[in-house]
Amino acid sequence: MGYVLSAVARVLEQPTAWGAACEMALLAGPLWAAALVGLLLGWAWRPRWAAGTVAPAADPPQVATLDFWRAQLPARIRGPLDYLAGARQRQQQEQEQEDDESSEMANEELAVGKADLVNLWRLVEGNDGGPAWIKMMEKALPNMTYQAWRRDPQNGPPQYQSSTIFENATPDEVRDFFGDDEFRMSNKWDDMLISHQTLEECQTTGTMKVHWVRKFPFFCSDREYIIGRRIWKLGSAYYCVTKGVPCSSIPRRSKPRRVDLYYSSWCIRAVESRRGNGGSTACEILLFHHEDMGIPYELAKIGIRQGMWGCVKRIEPGLRAYQKARAAGEPPSPSALMARINTKVGDNFVRGMESNSDQSDIMEAEEKPVKNRMARFLVLGGAVALACTLDQGLLTKALIFGVARKFVGQRNTL
Repeated sequence: MGYVLSAVARVLEQPTAWGAACEMALLAGPLWAAALVGLLLGWAWRPRWAAGTVAPAADPPQVATLDFWRAQLPARIRGPLDYLAGARQRQQQEQEQEDDESSEMANEELAVGKADLVNLWRLVEGNDGGPAWIKMMEKALPNMTYQAWRRDPQNGPPQYQSSTIFENATPDEVRDFFGDDEFRMSNKWDDMLISHQTLEECQTTGTMKVHWVRKFPFFCSDREYIIGRRIWKLGSAYYCVTKGVPCSSIPRRSKPRRVDLYYSSWCIRAVESRRGNGGSTACEILLFHHEDMGIPYELAKIGIRQGMWGCVKRIEPGLRAYQKARAAGEPPSPSALMARINTKVGDNFVRGMESNSDQSDIMEAEEKPVKNRMARFLVLGGAVALACTLDQGLLTKALIFGVARKFVGQRNTL
């Protein structure tokens, strides 16, 4: 203790800072040397169990974990602990797997919903907010007229709209015709479809999940589609939503290549015949289609423009064959029966869904005056009660009512 005090006194006696620093260095040097020697001796004679708490020099420092301390226990105690730890880990992994599957299934179940109906309705009404449509072609057959448009959004593949009017056809017939995958394959009116399979179906809403494989020209490989589709009925028109959806039961393959971005939805409605007979004996199909086939967009536009009419003109003979088969009593296929299960909605349903945000704003704006009136009543009632309990003359009561009225006036301006 005396040595330390004398050393401190020598430091304080130095006339300059440099001298004080030198004295402090001389004082601390032996202390640092002793600490370093003690550290080296402790490391050289450390117990064997302490070696695992320090990583090799090439690795970053590690901290002893619970598994390390469990490994130091006797085997008869460590066994049950290892079993419990493994069981807990397996349970946690199963829970995470169930959560992932449930979230994926939830996404799949909600893949075709009311929002898709609203989106299709906006496309049909022409108020979806997208770029203007550019007319591509206009063709006609004796019992069919066809028009097509295209637009190029800022992001994503080109989008196509077409209007096809069939004479002497009903919306119900056309709905079944486009939904009948079996007839599409057997009649070959859609010769690009080479296989189809129904994966899931809902007998309540008519929602289906189907697997398609379509062939492409020689310079492209075949394409695979996982499609969800559902049909709504608004008045006398059918709104059919068909789009690509996720699927966990079918793994991806290199060939055929899967197309994730796929949208092909249409509105089927009765229209007046162009023959001028005054009746709605014709049927119009408004189709909205886009997909990312995995080829350059400009090349896809050239191919679609060249092959569009060749594919479309085969639809009309296929529809007439379908009408003859139904008239001859041929039973509808399972997919056609599913197309007849529709969700019926009122005329104001889509408009109500589209204006939900506006309605909520109006409701909030209507609730605020009610809350303000309640606040005014409470303030005025409190002022009356306070004025009645005080017996301080008219001046005091007038002052209380004046303050209350001013406060209520401020509340009205909020």
